Amino acid sequence: MAPDKAGYKMNQIMLVASGDLRESANVQCWPAQRAMEEKLTQVLLGMGHTLTRAHPVKPEGHGFIASQREGMDIFAQIDPEAPVLVAEAVWQYSHHVLAGLVAHRGPILTVANWAGEWPGLVGMLNLNGSLIKAGVEFATLWSETFDDSFFRDGLKEWLQTGQVTHDVSHVRPFDPSSVPGADARIAGDIAKAIRRDKLILGVFDEGCMGMYNAIIPDELLMPLGIYKERLSQSALYHATHEVPVEEGRAAYQWMLDRGMTFYLGADPATELTEEQVIDQCRMYVAAVRMADAFGCEAIGIQYQQGLKDLLPASDLVEGMLNNDDRPPVMRADGTEIRAGKAIVHFNEVDECAALDGVLTNRLHRALGQPVENTLHDLRWGGPDLSGSRDDFVWVFEISGATPPAHHVGGWAGSESLRQPPMYFPFGGGSLKGIARPGEIVWSRVFVENGALNMDIGRGEAVSLPDEETERRSQATTPQWPIMHAVLTGVSRDQMMARHRSNHIQVVYANSAAEADRAMRAKAALAAELGIIVNLCGVPA
Repeated sequence: MAPDKAGYKMNQIMLVASGDLRESANVQCWPAQRAMEEKLTQVLLGMGHTLTRAHPVKPEGHGFIASQREGMDIFAQIDPEAPVLVAEAVWQYSHHVLAGLVAHRGPILTVANWAGEWPGLVGMLNLNGSLIKAGVEFATLWSETFDDSFFRDGLKEWLQTGQVTHDVSHVRPFDPSSVPGADARIAGDIAKAIRRDKLILGVFDEGCMGMYNAIIPDELLMPLGIYKERLSQSALYHATHEVPVEEGRAAYQWMLDRGMTFYLGADPATELTEEQVIDQCRMYVAAVRMADAFGCEAIGIQYQQGLKDLLPASDLVEGMLNNDDRPPVMRADGTEIRAGKAIVHFNEVDECAALDGVLTNRLHRALGQPVENTLHDLRWGGPDLSGSRDDFVWVFEISGATPPAHHVGGWAGSESLRQPPMYFPFGGGSLKGIARPGEIVWSRVFVENGALNMDIGRGEAVSLPDEETERRSQATTPQWPIMHAVLTGVSRDQMMARHRSNHIQVVYANSAAEADRAMRAKAALAAELGIIVNLCGVPA
């Protein structure tokens, strides 16, 4: 067998599997991971290589690394020159394996199954983004069956060289001179205002879900005029209970009056109850008041860890905040807090989404375009099995809530379903909808080589037949909102190879021409602030 760069023979490959922090999720997701590992073992054996688990299957009923300490201890027993394959069929917490991979000297390959269920693709993309931020060299592959030529050819290349070559020809450096003078001046004025007046991102308990790639170092934000207010979710918990139940009920009634549907039941352990929804609305009121009290332009609630053991899920809150048209919240003096304006919320405390979100909000308001924007997971995708379209259609799916302005029917087309009990013991509803068809600008801020970067491109949210939408929803997480997205000039594999995160930011524009304009103006704004910008899939 050909040795890799460090001289270690590639027929001795160690497998590691990073998992969730929640044992309920690890146990439930283990069968999908086990099936993937068995297939990978067979494929590599057929190529003359042995894949060996670096850690055993546990008596608890799964074989995942479930904490940072556990990952450190496992990597301490792995030969630092050995080739390592990180196999991901599920969502995983990257910090469980990050310490081991940062120190590892042998070749690293991250692999995900092309499936929507748990989802391994999202987990792998988060790990990839974290490794890129940390400056770790690695290769990456993905496959639905592990029998396709794309995967097998890439695997053979890795076995021979320790690398995998991907096509990223869709990525081009942004040229600020391509932006018309009027739009360049708008971008310049916004950048000047941010630097002069400063803005604050309210961060509720930094570092959610092991997403190292979602933390922007303060020293990269400060030159932009952007600072963090580090807030505690324990303060949000207290503030939620200080909100009278009547105020929560009023926000709930506001949504009912606009036609939103809540699927309520009687068993709080497995069903959404009215009490849970009202508590979510109390959290919404508390979050708005905390944002106002601390002068935060945007806030990010941690979403799962910690707060999930005290309150219903924050998802409904997050979708409400991100909408210009939202239930009113009053100060003690009777004035309304930011009337008719969204309070940008960066889900899962993703600070890269926070930076993107505030820039998008300010720019689109200046351009007269829709301001509501949100992150999604690049969850999965494939052909439209109904036959209504012949292109590749992504499933963008956020883990709980999108602004109703993105949904077919707005508030009246939105619905709330109980979040899965394996994640949320105290329940709480999502803010679900089907994304309306329209022109979108997509983007992602990320940290690479110690600098802020932005990839940005164009796309379209498309409409699919009801049965195809339901098939895709059931193949992922049916409680969550979904966008059927077609990206301009970027193939599936190009997107996977290049994208530096599990998250992608999306915003609508009123027409294709206006979306093109907004994309370049946003790129100009980012560049003016010193962010390295690349256009993806569109001419430079």
